Amino acid sequence: MTTANDKMQGATGLSTEALLERIATLKKEMNAVILAHYYTVPEVQQAADIVGDSLALARAAEENSADVIVFAGVYFMAETAKILNPGKLVLMPDDHAGCPLADSCPEAEFRAFREQHPDAIAITYINSTAAIKALSDITCTSSNAAHIVEQIPPEQKIIFGPDRNLGTWLSKKLDRDMILWQGYCYVHDAYSEVYMIQAMAKYPDAELIAHPECRDEVLRHASFVGSTAALLDYTVKSPSQSFIVATEPGILYEMEKRSPGKTFIPAPKDPANPRSVCTQMKQNTLEKLYLCMVNRSPEITVDKALREAALKPIKKMLDMSA
Repeated sequence: MTTANDKMQGATGLSTEALLERIATLKKEMNAVILAHYYTVPEVQQAADIVGDSLALARAAEENSADVIVFAGVYFMAETAKILNPGKLVLMPDDHAGCPLADSCPEAEFRAFREQHPDAIAITYINSTAAIKALSDITCTSSNAAHIVEQIPPEQKIIFGPDRNLGTWLSKKLDRDMILWQGYCYVHDAYSEVYMIQAMAKYPDAELIAHPECRDEVLRHASFVGSTAALLDYTVKSPSQSFIVATEPGILYEMEKRSPGKTFIPAPKDPANPRSVCTQMKQNTLEKLYLCMVNRSPEITVDKALREAALKPIKKMLDMSA
């Protein structure tokens, strides 16, 4: 299916440099802030005011004085920005850039899942729809999930979703049983132990670092496991000079910027499951970013009742992360 944004792609004929200049001018004219995830393409990151992981971008969405928020990421991220800023115009370069992990948790099924465990609270990963957040008690990101779970009394049952791999990692790390929704991120779930071991043998001096959305069989070999931002910080501080990076390879752009003398090796793909790139994040192109600002569209909207319900667990997360 061809979207309106697809038709606009290539319509300007402008160079990267020209697009960056026009975007900078538009930002001033609109009093806009551009937020971009580390997994977007490098030129979109160049245009952004703030590049970060989900937690950093949620905080940036809450704490800014802009009139317009332009969110280069996937849909749930822009939706979260709108929930936090109902009075602001929130734009997204491509509103068809969804998140299969979020989509793996349908509202009706999650409601029924909660009803099966009436004595459990629900902590849901920010990689979820507004409807799922509205059914939850607390939202979390991979950066703050452990910190939030640690604040819950040990006798309190917890439902955690939608990412089963992150939930499994948390359960082991914190020695805490949780009821897990069985969703996963196709990018991180695509890494396999066999090919990771081969990479470690090929690059014996490189540290394997991994995102907790990877499968447990991969995480057990990693010298460091952490969120996107934590992985980035680790590579800056570590004395190691080379790293095998088991997360979406978009982060390598920022890693190379911050540590130009170090070597970053994308974790190898399993040929039987070669999907370790987030195609949805890559739908955010520089041209789409420019055109969405020119046209003030696609605009992200959220129904008032849904927004108010979804805001509560997001605010709870931000308060517990302070």
